[in-house]
Amino acid sequence: MDKKVSVIIPTFKRSNFLLRAIDSVLNQTYPNIEIVVVDDNAPDSVFRLETQKKMYKYENNKKVLYIKNTNNLGGALARNQGIKKAKGDYITFLDDDDIYLPEKISTQIEFMINNKLDMSFTNVRIHNSDDKLVDFREHKYVKSNLNDELLKQHLLHHLTPTSTYMYKKESLLDIGGFDDAKIGQEFKLMIKSIESGLKIGYIPHANIIQYLHDGERISVGRNKIEGEKELYNFKKRYFNLLSLSQRNYVRFRHHAVMMVVGKRSKKYSVLIKHLILALFASPKDFLLEPINHIFKLKRYKNHTIEKKTSLQQ
Repeated sequence: MDKKVSVIIPTFKRSNFLLRAIDSVLNQTYPNIEIVVVDDNAPDSVFRLETQKKMYKYENNKKVLYIKNTNNLGGALARNQGIKKAKGDYITFLDDDDIYLPEKISTQIEFMINNKLDMSFTNVRIHNSDDKLVDFREHKYVKSNLNDELLKQHLLHHLTPTSTYMYKKESLLDIGGFDDAKIGQEFKLMIKSIESGLKIGYIPHANIIQYLHDGERISVGRNKIEGEKELYNFKKRYFNLLSLSQRNYVRFRHHAVMMVVGKRSKKYSVLIKHLILALFASPKDFLLEPINHIFKLKRYKNHTIEKKTSLQQ
């Protein structure tokens, strides 16, 4: 309990969700916390005004630090601003439209201290705007915490998202925090963590709910398409570390993501093109991935979420 944990929450155009995120951190079973809210809205925008009004609720709360950027920096650099201001011994992250379940911090920091880790990551629940489970991101394929193996699994499956990460602050500063990138910020942060030799551990629990909603998002449009192409080209630098079947899976995964982007962006030519490319990249994965996803959802939908119920109460 003597170790302080700082939770960095960047916010941009989503003040309507922000209070839910902050309160989920204030309701943690671990008491020694600090919440660093980084307002990345333009100073003269209606979104800055709305966010300031919402933050009045916490103006006398010593656990909440409110930072206002002088201009829009983007998610990566906004998080870096929060890291610089944070006073915690450990750093973790939360997006402004997501929540922590009550034992997220206590479970993760205990695991990190007991195992003398520089960094750790967990599973995550993904819900829609009706709070129904639509995906469960788990990393059961991680059989070893050796960095060479983690690198391969990260290239294949993405050991993400950011909200599952916790770092010793000094370790995070040593690797330079987030790189400035529109797409793949968390992917590249994990790459740096692995290649820098940090001691990393995996907790097979999900104490975070990530929400999909109809508000403004970067997962559509031309920027997302170009960003995914850039990320795929970045991964190709590491193809010499992978077997032929693993390289084919990375290709399949890229085209599958592009299919989703095409659908969300209503660019149906992109959808059809990458559907065909995904099939040719790995026919086996093209057939098995949807089936595995359905069975995974069935398995986790049958689980009651007692922690979430206690949070709402």
